[in-house]
Amino acid sequence: MNKTNAVRLLDAHKIPYDLTEYEVDENDLSAVSLALKIGQDPAQIFKTLVLRGDKTGIFVAVVPGDAEVDLKKAARATGNKSAEMVHMKELLPLTGYIRGGCSPLGMKKNYPVHIHETCQLFDRIFISAGTRGMQVRINPEDLIRLTGAVVCDISN
Repeated sequence: MNKTNAVRLLDAHKIPYDLTEYEVDENDLSAVSLALKIGQDPAQIFKTLVLRGDKTGIFVAVVPGDAEVDLKKAARATGNKSAEMVHMKELLPLTGYIRGGCSPLGMKKNYPVHIHETCQLFDRIFISAGTRGMQVRINPEDLIRLTGAVVCDISN
């Protein structure tokens, strides 16, 4: 498989990672389904969501696969009064990634990243490698450092 922007960024910063490939089901791109395919706990699979705050604009929320982003918590954590998911048609132009393959690493622009605090319960977590069908297993502290992520409670 070709290297994605996310993987190239990890290589450039000499951050250790593992890649895990899986078969994509276009009808079910959920993190829970992915966890079953690769034999991992859904709480260890982190999904990348792109939101828009009413004051700060675009930001990224990285939450456990078995949870949903809490828009009110995400808004508060980012200094907004409200936040909403960006429309799917905006995802590729904003990030360079498509739904089901969006990584917090290697986006077209460095948006603020907020990651759910449970990431620190694990030695390694899984995030999208920047394409459907491939996940990166990475130390959460490396991800936090590389993205400048704020660790906070942003899910329900």
